[in-house]
Amino acid sequence: MTLAGWMQLAALVAAVVVSTRLLGPYLAKVYGDERRAPGDRIFLPVERAIYRACRVDPDREQRWTVYAYSLLAFSAVSGLVLYAQLRLQGHLPLNPDGMKAVPAGLSFNTAVSFLTNTNWQNYSGESTMSHLTQMGGLAVHNFVSAACGAAVAVALIRGLVRRRSNTIGNFWVDLTRTTTRVLLPLAFAGAMVLVSQGVVQNFHATRTVKTVEGATQSIPGGPVASQEAIKNLGENGGGPYNANAAHPLENPNPITDLLIMWLILAIPFALTFAYGRMVKDQKQGWVVFAAMFALWLVGALIAMPLEAGGNPNLSALGANQQTTALQSGGNMEGKEIRFGAVGCGLFADTTTGTSTGSINCAHDSMVPLGGAVPLVNMMLGEISPGGTGSGLYGMLIFALTSVFIAGLMVGRTPEYLGKKIQAVEMKLVVLYLLVVPIAILSFAGASVLLKTALSSLGNGGPHGLSEMVYAFTSVSNNNGSAFAGLSGNTQWFNTTFGLCMLIGRFLLMVPVLAIAGSLARKQPVPPSAGTFPTGTPLFAALLTAVVVIVVGLTYFPVVALGPIVEHLAGKF
Repeated sequence: MTLAGWMQLAALVAAVVVSTRLLGPYLAKVYGDERRAPGDRIFLPVERAIYRACRVDPDREQRWTVYAYSLLAFSAVSGLVLYAQLRLQGHLPLNPDGMKAVPAGLSFNTAVSFLTNTNWQNYSGESTMSHLTQMGGLAVHNFVSAACGAAVAVALIRGLVRRRSNTIGNFWVDLTRTTTRVLLPLAFAGAMVLVSQGVVQNFHATRTVKTVEGATQSIPGGPVASQEAIKNLGENGGGPYNANAAHPLENPNPITDLLIMWLILAIPFALTFAYGRMVKDQKQGWVVFAAMFALWLVGALIAMPLEAGGNPNLSALGANQQTTALQSGGNMEGKEIRFGAVGCGLFADTTTGTSTGSINCAHDSMVPLGGAVPLVNMMLGEISPGGTGSGLYGMLIFALTSVFIAGLMVGRTPEYLGKKIQAVEMKLVVLYLLVVPIAILSFAGASVLLKTALSSLGNGGPHGLSEMVYAFTSVSNNNGSAFAGLSGNTQWFNTTFGLCMLIGRFLLMVPVLAIAGSLARKQPVPPSAGTFPTGTPLFAALLTAVVVIVVGLTYFPVVALGPIVEHLAGKF
């Protein structure tokens, strides 16, 4: 790997550490129980107007059941509105290219995809969606779906902190404050930087121009920069163009590439610092940060050198894959020259360690073990550092699992932040840990037995299995990236992918809220000789190990039959 690759990684690490320390305290104040928060003079009048229009009492808190009902009701209604907009697209304004109505099956899949923060796209954005759909439908869900994830994470934190409380906050307040105080300001600033670097932001129709060589080329317009900022900041990933962040009009240069990766990582890592502030023990936040950071960094240090090393089969034929002044070097199949193979490895690790799914290269063209990194990242449950809110509550679920396992091993009381972890919580934790693997392995297993599903694969053998498993892992974990060899716009995949997205989103959120409600009702117990300390490097190591072991026991057979067999067979 070149010096430039190491410098890129170092710059991203530095940006994440600095922003975590700066953004984390702000998030803690936004979500804290104090009545005053930064920016009240600007944001509070807007929020009060929203509460009045929606008839919401911001001072009235909710039990976990009401909080969950509010989340589900909001998601159902907003999903139906988006579905209707897609079906009626041809009759709506801001459609300069005359895009027709989106077919019913694809509308269902797309509405569920953006509703669940997945942003899986079985279509080419520039030839399917109008400017109004992109801006007033898909981008809106980029904001609110991310805000829903943050709201659930904050509710779980309140459950850990509060004593003998029947409430965990107000969903409508958490949703509104996340959107107005966090996502909108950061997305606006990010969009301005992207525009300054040449990312498209207009309402133009597709224009046909002549190239220098005399050929013709169609250049699509649209509000791209604004959607690019929030799609990455909110861990959404669905872009206006089919090539996503590999498209030069969406991600034109290394500066925007680095900015996009920082946007992806900023909020999930900052939420760990906010968590430490909210539980009044910063060590707890740094433990979660350390576990997330270690998993993300290990993935990057595996994928980047593997892609930089190139394809050994080409080397055996005498091809020079070294990085020189005249060539990028490495495994350049499916890569953009302006980012290179190393940039692909870092971006792939970042976008699948979160629930973003944005891409700057073709994951399907990575070397087998390099492609295994994004696949395993998603199998971890996308907690390295995960989505907006979902990464934090996912890691906290593993923290509860870790203290329970530690209690069984050394005979200490299963406690976390003074709350005893008992049968009720562990049943919900087990449900959380099993729901997604069951969906992935069941639907992927059924698909490899169906001829109609297999006909959508571009490859056979172990790589074909990887494509199939990758797709169901991506949608079930609300990521949205894909191995490009699978054509998913069929009745079977539109339906099953939609079901997996709903399962991976709401059948995890509801147990998390139930755990929050159960913990909030408990009275904390003072630390004793039997209390396992959770604010130490030892617990950070235990937490990381539990994540790896649980995921390894669940998915190792299918990973062995896919990427590992492909690597051992030399099929690069």
